[in-house]
Amino acid sequence: MTQKSILVLFSALVCLLSNAGNSDVFAEDGDRILAVVQRMEAAFKGVEDYSCEVELLFYQNGAESQRYRFKFYFKKEKKIRVDFSHPHPGLTILYKDAETKATVIPFRSSPAFRFRLSIDNPLMKTLAGQRINQTDMGYFIDFLSKNLRKVDQKENAFYEDEQRVDFIFQAMDYIEERSLEKYRISISKKYWLPVRIERYSSEGKLLEVTDIQNYVLNAHLEDKFFLP
Repeated sequence: MTQKSILVLFSALVCLLSNAGNSDVFAEDGDRILAVVQRMEAAFKGVEDYSCEVELLFYQNGAESQRYRFKFYFKKEKKIRVDFSHPHPGLTILYKDAETKATVIPFRSSPAFRFRLSIDNPLMKTLAGQRINQTDMGYFIDFLSKNLRKVDQKENAFYEDEQRVDFIFQAMDYIEERSLEKYRISISKKYWLPVRIERYSSEGKLLEVTDIQNYVLNAHLEDKFFLP
């Protein structure tokens, strides 16, 4: 065997071993991510209602294009209330599972003034096209579980400390499931719910950031709180 052939064979062997090592790392991280999602599923089964404060940022060409702030309320089975503080202070949206329309109250100080809009109406969707029935944590946890099972995880990362778990995973977009995207997610170990969600295109461009804080779980929210 010539010296050149030996060098080619050695290079191929190094490449093979390197790829095998990376595959082992991806598999290990994937297993740990799956364990976290299963922990989230188990924890959410004990949640009858919750509220949280949300800041939602959208990006275009690397720059922030729009910012929203609101308080989000949820009660099983999928009753949702969103009270906006920016950029529409006073706006409230109410939704009940399986309904095709949501109630919009433009001014919380005048609740009698309200109207109904289809959840497919562009005015009722985020800039990414997300409908209100796709906004609760139950939907998000299902999204994680489904994509970890069906999407090949070619790029994973996992970090854990005493307070939170951070991980990266590949998924089809959470709205129409048509395009592959990358998500960087931070999970609170206190609640086993997300505190930050970053969404990227398959090319690595930042699309959306959601920061979530001040969770309140099982406060016994009354049904009438979700009614017009």
